Amino acid sequence: MSIQARRRRERAEREKLIITAARELAEAEGWEAVTTRRLADRIEYSQPVLYSHFKGKDAIMTAVALEGFAELVGELRAARTGAPDAAGALAGVAAAYGAFADRHPALYDAMFRRDLDLAFAAEDSPAALKAGFEELAEAVRPHAGGDDLGLLTETFWAALHGLVTLERGGRLPREARERRLALLLGRFVRDGAG
Repeated sequence: MSIQARRRRERAEREKLIITAARELAEAEGWEAVTTRRLADRIEYSQPVLYSHFKGKDAIMTAVALEGFAELVGELRAARTGAPDAAGALAGVAAAYGAFADRHPALYDAMFRRDLDLAFAAEDSPAALKAGFEELAEAVRPHAGGDDLGLLTETFWAALHGLVTLERGGRLPREARERRLALLLGRFVRDGAG
């Protein structure tokens, strides 16, 4: 292995270490607790080393969010492709989305609630964001009928995000999630598409 290849590998390993440490700290104590000083202490590198990888906390949070989108895509795809029919795929995707947000609250915040420089629905949107939308669209597609697939997917996603956000904020009781999802799915599933 060349020295350059080794340095690239070591740099990628340090970046992954920073991202993992940020995620762990955020999940344990919230994003307010994530500082470059604490991250540097946690990974046993100096703050200048962190800044050689990321411009600051927002850049670290963006990297965490992108990693989260890649994970979410995998979970949505597994739920969709593992279902026996189109109605089951839509229900599976909805359940997987909520479960992901439940398991990773700080990650979900970085992905959807923090003011980060992540362009959604743009030509220059990161691939992981586009893939996440495509997974949702593939689950919605059999139920679109003559409706605009993009708008219908956005509406489905907005409903899922709204339910997650309202539950997490204590505005909606968690124990009624399954009933809410059943009502939502009932509005999307078209006759003969299940």
